[in-house]
Amino acid sequence: MADYDLTLSRDAIPALLDQPAALGKLVETILNQVLEAQMRDHLGAERYERCQEREGYRNGYRDRQLSTRVGSLVLRVPQTRDGSFSTDIFERYRRSEQAFVVGLMEMVVNGVSTRKVTRITEGLCGTSFSKSTVSRLAKALDEPVAGFLNRRLDAAYPFIIVDALFTKVRTDKSVVSKALLIASGIRADGYREILGLSIGDSESFATWNEFFRGLKARGLHGVDVAVSDNHSGLREAIAKQFVGATWQRCQFHVMKNLLDHAPKRSCPQPWCTSGGSARVALSCTSYYVI
Repeated sequence: MADYDLTLSRDAIPALLDQPAALGKLVETILNQVLEAQMRDHLGAERYERCQEREGYRNGYRDRQLSTRVGSLVLRVPQTRDGSFSTDIFERYRRSEQAFVVGLMEMVVNGVSTRKVTRITEGLCGTSFSKSTVSRLAKALDEPVAGFLNRRLDAAYPFIIVDALFTKVRTDKSVVSKALLIASGIRADGYREILGLSIGDSESFATWNEFFRGLKARGLHGVDVAVSDNHSGLREAIAKQFVGATWQRCQFHVMKNLLDHAPKRSCPQPWCTSGGSARVALSCTSYYVI
């Protein structure tokens, strides 16, 4: 990669830093200098310089707007007569902004309202995304998530581990607590993966039964052992959908239930303290990994 000597005049620096959007102006100035340096490298000559090494001629500038975390920048992209000059600055920022968009998606997934996300983007980028834009970005997650949840389960899974995690879910105009049903499967070769996730109103027999029916419709078979908490509706659904499979109580839940009645000072585990029970479901699905 070429090294570029970027310079700012002594008078320019205070002028830049004295403005409200100082950092944005500073970045804009530096990037425009980078573009000029890239053009010099491309032509092999300075502006108005006549030499044998020159490989083309300038043809003015084209303004392009670049939205970044420090604001909306206006870059003056040099042009050549034959149109041969190109720059990778916009591609680099595109990759950087992709990471930023992923961050926006994660905010929405974690329950941050679209209104708050627009305020956050305005603080980070200088320009805000509309609520509809944020919603559209979040909906871009729908297809890959649906693909994962509806994929075929062709292999046999002798062991399945199931549990539920209660989490906040945003509905039309409110946030409510619902059960996130989780199923993890272990193949005969020891490979483990999440088989499916589903949001339900509760841990009732009907909810679990429908969840297991969906897994079987996708191809789940060969279940010999089902591990879960001692929840009556869950056990009933396991017995109905996986006839002949052995049920085993989750040892993680057994330990937690016992330690919940022990003095807190004798329990070093984080799920014995306040707020730790929310992690039980995820811990249960990973407890049996050897």
